[in-house]
Amino acid sequence: PSGTTAVVLLANAAASGVVNKIGNVVVANVTASAANATVSIYTNGAVAQGSAPSGGVAYPIVSAVSVPANASLIAVDKTTAVYLMEGNSISITSGTANSLTFTISYEVIT
Repeated sequence: PSGTTAVVLLANAAASGVVNKIGNVVVANVTASAANATVSIYTNGAVAQGSAPSGGVAYPIVSAVSVPANASLIAVDKTTAVYLMEGNSISITSGTANSLTFTISYEVIT
């Protein structure tokens, strides 16, 4: 994220007819200073990727966890069952602008 407010990493539209099984979410710090990361399931907030979530409630999976300089954090992995239902999204927040990258892998279940 280029800012420090929440943005949608993955959205599942309200009428998608699918559930997304989250395989992993990896946070990488690309700077020489530690930065905090938050990853949340956002209910009733399935808006386009990169947009600010709206109209729902954020339930943090990882909340303000410090990611050391030039290091990575596995926020979600396949041993943790996280299913993204219709109308929900995965939102991300970086404590420092332009310092973290977030990568997600998931399966679409119809």
